[in-house]
Formats: sequence, C-alpha cells, structure tokens
Amino acid sequence: MGRILAFGYGAVCYLIFFVTFLYAIGFVGNLVVPKSVDSGEAGSVGSALLINLILLSVFAIQHSVMARPAFKAWWTKIVPEAIERSTYVLLSSLALILIFWQWRPMTDIVWSIENALANYILLVLFFLGWGMVLLSTFLINHFDLFGLRQVYLYQKGEEYTNLGFVTPLFYKFVRHPIMLGFIIAFWATPRMTYGHLLFAAVTTMYILVAIQFEEKDLVAANEAYVEYKSRVSMIIPMPKKR
Repeated sequence: MGRILAFGYGAVCYLIFFVTFLYAIGFVGNLVVPKSVDSGEAGSVGSALLINLILLSVFAIQHSVMARPAFKAWWTKIVPEAIERSTYVLLSSLALILIFWQWRPMTDIVWSIENALANYILLVLFFLGWGMVLLSTFLINHFDLFGLRQVYLYQKGEEYTNLGFVTPLFYKFVRHPIMLGFIIAFWATPRMTYGHLLFAAVTTMYILVAIQFEEKDLVAANEAYVEYKSRVSMIIPMPKKR
C-alpha cells in the first residue's frame, strides 16, 4: 500500500508541475491564462517592486536550498527517499504558483516593437525557448528529473540507480540548455514592461548564480564533468578557449 501511495503522490506532484509549466508559458507570454505578468491594475511601483522581489526570492531560496546535497541528506531523514524528488518538484511548483497568484503588474513600457516581422521572430524565439527547455529535460531523462522514475521504481520494488553522465544534442554545445531556453523565453517579447523586465532580469541573475552552485555539486559527484566543463561553454554556445 505504501508503494502504491508513493507512486500516486509522485504522479500528482508531476501533474501539478506540468500544469504549472504550461501556465508559466502563458504567464510570461501574456497568452490565454487569466493572470499574466502584465495583467491586472497597476498600483504603487514601490509596493509592486518589493512584493515581486519577495516572491522571486521565495522561489530562488526554495529551489536552490532544497537542491543541495547537504539539504537532501538531512531531508531524506524526514521524507522517504523515494518521494524526495517529487516533494522538491511539488514545492517548486507551489512557489511558482504563488508568483503567478500574487504577482503585481508594472505596466509602464520599456520597449514596444511594432514591426510585424520582428514580432513574428520574437514569438518564434519565445516558443523555441520553451521548446528547448522541455526537449532538454527529455534528453537527460525527463521522468527522473521530475521524480516519476523514482516512485515508479519504488512501486516495482526495484532499487533506484543514478543515471550515467551523458551529453546528447544541445548538451554538446552548452552545459545548461534548459537554463538557456528559459533565458530566451523570458526575454523574447516585442512588448517589454517594467514588470516583465524585472521578472526576466531577476530570473536570469538567479540562473547564473544557481549554475555556479550546481556545477560545484556536479564536479564533486562526477569526475567526467571536469573534462566536459573544460570543453563546452556554460550557457552561450561558443568555442571554449584552450
């Protein structure tokens, strides 16, 4: 019964994540969803700035702290190891949902591009960025990344094994194509408001800082990553200096 419940819990966590991911596309792109980065009545700029920074900080702290090996070692003394990743995914999704729910619009325009061709190109880049994010997760095992493989193996009574270090497709050109996809998606807009700019700038800075911590963990866990790091650029596709 415990194994079945763990699998059900993991499946629910994954479903919440996937709906949140789809909502994020609409939120950033001002598409379809009832509340987006620019929707709603603009209030005090100072108040909106403070609240939005707090919301983004909540996500950044949760997302980074819970990903550290030291935290995982402590956390799995409380939470069963089989559902640790699913719980991380769930809490990350809830932190994003909090942003979507409480985000305060800052609607003054930073830039607005009227050219139809430029608008089309930016829209294509926007969806290419999100597509890169999703495809990159499947290249390194999407279901392991979001906790489903762990609960599936547990439900079958099989021991979890770490996946081998691989560098397929995008990973041959940049070490973090998921993060590159996010950055493209966040900045590719023909109409940039102060609220959207704040979201894009803070998340980009967070990504660049978080990568430094992640890479320390990757180097410590896998010797092959040292050589990989020496020949493949971090986030901008370009030849590495020898």
